[in-house]
Amino acid sequence: MVRGSLQGRLDELYASFNFPESAFDPIQVVRRYERLKDRELIAFIAAGLAFGRVASVVNSIETVCAVLGPKPAEFIRHFDPSTDSAPLLPLVHRWIRGRDIVALLWILKTMLDEAGSFSERARAIDLKPAYGKVPKLPGVYFFFSRPSSGGACKRLNLFLRWMVRKDGVDPGGWKTPLPGQLVIPLDTHTIRAGKCLRLTKRASPGWKMAADITASLRAIDPADPVRYDFSLCHLSMMGACGYKTKQRDSQCPLKGVCKPAGTK
Repeated sequence: MVRGSLQGRLDELYASFNFPESAFDPIQVVRRYERLKDRELIAFIAAGLAFGRVASVVNSIETVCAVLGPKPAEFIRHFDPSTDSAPLLPLVHRWIRGRDIVALLWILKTMLDEAGSFSERARAIDLKPAYGKVPKLPGVYFFFSRPSSGGACKRLNLFLRWMVRKDGVDPGGWKTPLPGQLVIPLDTHTIRAGKCLRLTKRASPGWKMAADITASLRAIDPADPVRYDFSLCHLSMMGACGYKTKQRDSQCPLKGVCKPAGTK
């Protein structure tokens, strides 16, 4: 594959998705919040819930946002699990329950003015005010994945993409880290695109595959490799990617530079 031709096609694909309403996505909820202190909290919650069908994801995010109101940062700073939990308890999102969201808000409240390793610090917080009897493996830990576990940390990387990058899709707001330091949020769709475009040779999903795909994209755009994530993900979501399908790449905007399964 000629790397230059791939870059041109990826740039075209990126441009075709680089506007606010290009695809139905949780980022549309995050962009509604103009104040940075509100946006970063909503972004973290939204990224943490970003698994499953997109309609279900957005519905769950909207449910939480309705409870937090128009000033979520202020709500969370004054959040008291003993008096403010009731509206959240009915929420169910796959294996996440309302009590897990209560625990998440309690963690965020506790951490707002504290420093340290984010995920490690979060896992050290006393969760009794949120759970009462804390489960052996609290569901809220799902929101605080760690690269040291080998997992891809998709939701944390998605949160960072939203907060660091700024273009027609991502609202940005943070000055550090830099876009060039981001890692792609690895999921089913970016795995499919990554394999089809030969951006990785790894077979098993995880942190190493995420880093591998990111390194391949960084060779194309060192300053902003993750800018291709949204378009590649939604290319797969809309069914245009031909990886392991009968259609192959006949409907794919990247036709000619991708290599679906079975091709050389």
